[in-house]
Amino acid sequence: MLDLLPDLFDQHSPLLQLAQPVFNDYGANIIFSGEIVTVSCFNDNSKVKELVATDGTGKVMVVDGKGSLTRALLGDMLAEQAVANGWQGIVINGCIRDAGTIATLPLGVKALGCNPIKTEKLGVGEINTQVSFAGLEFTAGHYIYGDANGLAISEKSYT
Repeated sequence: MLDLLPDLFDQHSPLLQLAQPVFNDYGANIIFSGEIVTVSCFNDNSKVKELVATDGTGKVMVVDGKGSLTRALLGDMLAEQAVANGWQGIVINGCIRDAGTIATLPLGVKALGCNPIKTEKLGVGEINTQVSFAGLEFTAGHYIYGDANGLAISEKSYT
Protein backbone atom coordinates (compact mmCIF):
# COMPACT_ATOMS: atom_id res chain seq x y z
CA MET A 1 0.00 0.00 0.00
CA LEU A 2 1.42 3.35 -1.05
CA ASP A 3 -1.42 5.58 0.21
CA LEU A 4 -3.55 5.48 3.36
CA LEU A 5 -5.39 8.80 3.63
CA PRO A 6 -7.28 8.76 0.31
CA ASP A 7 -8.89 5.41 1.19
CA LEU A 8 -9.64 6.53 4.75
CA PHE A 9 -11.31 9.71 3.54
CA ASP A 10 -13.28 7.79 0.90
CA GLN A 11 -14.67 5.49 3.61
CA HIS A 12 -14.80 7.69 6.75
CA SER A 13 -14.63 11.32 5.61
CA PRO A 14 -17.12 12.78 8.15
CA LEU A 15 -15.19 11.18 11.02
CA LEU A 16 -11.73 12.44 10.05
CA GLN A 17 -10.03 15.83 10.33
CA LEU A 18 -7.19 16.77 7.98
CA ALA A 19 -4.18 18.76 9.19
CA GLN A 20 -2.96 21.79 7.30
CA PRO A 21 -0.17 20.73 4.90
CA VAL A 22 2.77 22.14 6.86
CA PHE A 23 4.80 18.97 7.50
CA ASN A 24 7.71 17.32 5.74
CA ASP A 25 8.30 13.56 5.85
CA TYR A 26 11.64 12.42 7.32
CA GLY A 27 11.36 8.79 8.48
CA ALA A 28 11.64 5.74 6.22
CA ASN A 29 8.02 4.81 7.01
CA ILE A 30 5.97 7.38 5.16
CA ILE A 31 2.74 5.53 6.07
CA PHE A 32 2.01 5.22 9.79
CA SER A 33 -0.88 5.32 12.22
CA GLY A 34 -1.62 4.77 15.88
CA GLU A 35 -2.99 6.02 19.15
CA ILE A 36 -1.98 9.59 19.96
CA VAL A 37 0.34 10.33 22.87
CA THR A 38 0.94 14.08 23.22
CA VAL A 39 3.87 16.17 24.39
CA SER A 40 3.86 19.92 24.86
CA CYS A 41 7.30 21.54 25.10
CA PHE A 42 9.36 24.48 23.87
CA ASN A 43 13.03 24.05 22.95
CA ASP A 44 13.39 21.24 25.53
CA ASN A 45 12.96 17.63 24.45
CA SER A 46 13.18 16.07 27.94
CA LYS A 47 9.64 14.69 27.70
CA VAL A 48 10.28 13.31 24.19
CA LYS A 49 13.35 11.53 25.58
CA GLU A 50 11.26 10.21 28.48
CA LEU A 51 8.54 8.84 26.18
CA VAL A 52 10.75 7.16 23.56
CA ALA A 53 12.11 5.02 26.41
CA THR A 54 8.62 3.58 26.99
CA ASP A 55 6.61 0.99 25.06
CA GLY A 56 5.19 2.74 22.01
CA THR A 57 3.55 -0.26 20.38
CA GLY A 58 0.64 0.99 18.29
CA LYS A 59 1.29 4.61 19.29
CA VAL A 60 2.30 7.86 17.60
CA MET A 61 3.90 10.68 19.58
CA VAL A 62 2.52 14.13 18.72
CA VAL A 63 4.89 16.84 19.90
CA ASP A 64 3.83 20.48 20.06
CA GLY A 65 7.13 22.32 20.00
CA LYS A 66 5.20 25.59 19.54
CA GLY A 67 6.44 25.82 15.96
CA SER A 68 9.99 26.65 17.09
CA LEU A 69 12.58 26.41 14.35
CA THR A 70 15.54 27.24 16.62
CA ARG A 71 16.17 23.79 18.20
CA ALA A 72 15.64 20.16 17.19
CA LEU A 73 13.23 18.14 19.34
CA LEU A 74 14.21 14.79 17.79
CA GLY A 75 17.59 13.43 16.73
CA ASP A 76 18.95 10.09 15.58
CA MET A 77 19.53 8.62 19.05
CA LEU A 78 15.98 9.32 20.25
CA ALA A 79 14.53 8.14 16.93
CA GLU A 80 16.51 4.88 17.21
CA GLN A 81 15.20 4.39 20.75
CA ALA A 82 11.64 5.04 19.51
CA VAL A 83 12.09 2.31 16.88
CA ALA A 84 13.51 -0.10 19.48
CA ASN A 85 10.47 0.50 21.70
CA GLY A 86 7.87 0.02 18.97
CA TRP A 87 6.71 3.59 18.31
CA GLN A 88 4.90 3.87 14.96
CA GLY A 89 5.66 7.53 14.39
CA ILE A 90 6.49 10.96 15.73
CA VAL A 91 4.86 14.18 14.53
CA ILE A 92 6.63 17.39 15.55
CA ASN A 93 5.38 20.95 15.41
CA GLY A 94 9.01 21.97 15.30
CA CYS A 95 12.31 20.61 13.99
CA ILE A 96 14.34 17.42 13.88
CA ARG A 97 18.07 16.92 13.33
CA ASP A 98 20.13 14.02 11.93
CA ALA A 99 17.73 13.90 8.98
CA GLY A 100 19.99 11.58 6.96
CA THR A 101 20.00 8.92 9.66
CA ILE A 102 16.32 9.33 10.51
CA ALA A 103 15.50 8.75 6.83
CA THR A 104 16.89 5.21 7.19
CA LEU A 105 14.85 4.27 10.28
CA PRO A 106 11.57 2.30 10.10
CA LEU A 107 9.60 5.10 11.75
CA GLY A 108 7.10 7.65 10.51
CA VAL A 109 8.46 11.14 11.19
CA LYS A 110 6.79 14.39 10.18
CA ALA A 111 8.15 17.78 11.22
CA LEU A 112 8.20 21.40 10.08
CA GLY A 113 11.89 21.29 9.20
CA CYS A 114 15.44 20.57 10.31
CA ASN A 115 17.85 22.34 12.63
CA PRO A 116 21.20 20.83 13.71
CA ILE A 117 21.10 22.44 17.18
CA LYS A 118 19.98 20.20 20.06
CA THR A 119 17.81 21.34 22.95
CA GLU A 120 18.73 21.73 26.57
CA LYS A 121 17.32 19.08 28.90
CA LEU A 122 15.60 21.01 31.69
CA GLY A 123 12.71 18.61 32.31
CA VAL A 124 10.21 21.16 31.02
CA GLY A 125 7.05 20.07 29.24
CA GLU A 126 3.83 18.13 29.65
CA ILE A 127 2.71 14.68 28.55
CA ASN A 128 -0.84 13.78 27.46
CA THR A 129 -2.21 17.28 27.50
CA GLN A 130 -4.33 18.47 24.58
CA VAL A 131 -2.23 20.30 21.99
CA SER A 132 -3.28 22.36 18.96
CA PHE A 133 -1.42 23.10 15.73
CA ALA A 134 -1.82 22.68 11.96
CA GLY A 135 -5.50 23.56 12.38
CA LEU A 136 -6.25 20.57 14.62
CA GLU A 137 -6.64 19.72 18.29
CA PHE A 138 -4.73 16.55 19.16
CA THR A 139 -6.12 14.56 22.08
CA ALA A 140 -4.28 11.72 23.79
CA GLY A 141 -6.10 8.45 23.17
CA HIS A 142 -7.50 9.53 19.79
CA TYR A 143 -5.93 8.24 16.54
CA ILE A 144 -3.64 9.69 13.91
CA TYR A 145 -2.88 8.63 10.34
CA GLY A 146 -0.03 9.84 8.18
CA ASP A 147 1.21 9.28 4.65
CA ALA A 148 2.62 11.31 1.75
CA ASN A 149 -0.84 12.88 1.32
CA GLY A 150 -0.81 14.48 4.77
CA LEU A 151 -1.94 13.87 8.31
CA ALA A 152 -5.41 13.15 9.72
CA ILE A 153 -6.94 12.45 13.12
CA SER A 154 -10.07 10.76 14.42
CA GLU A 155 -11.63 9.66 17.69
CA LYS A 156 -11.61 6.00 16.56
CA SER A 157 -9.17 3.65 14.89
CA TYR A 158 -9.88 2.80 11.26
CA THR A 159 -6.78 0.76 10.39
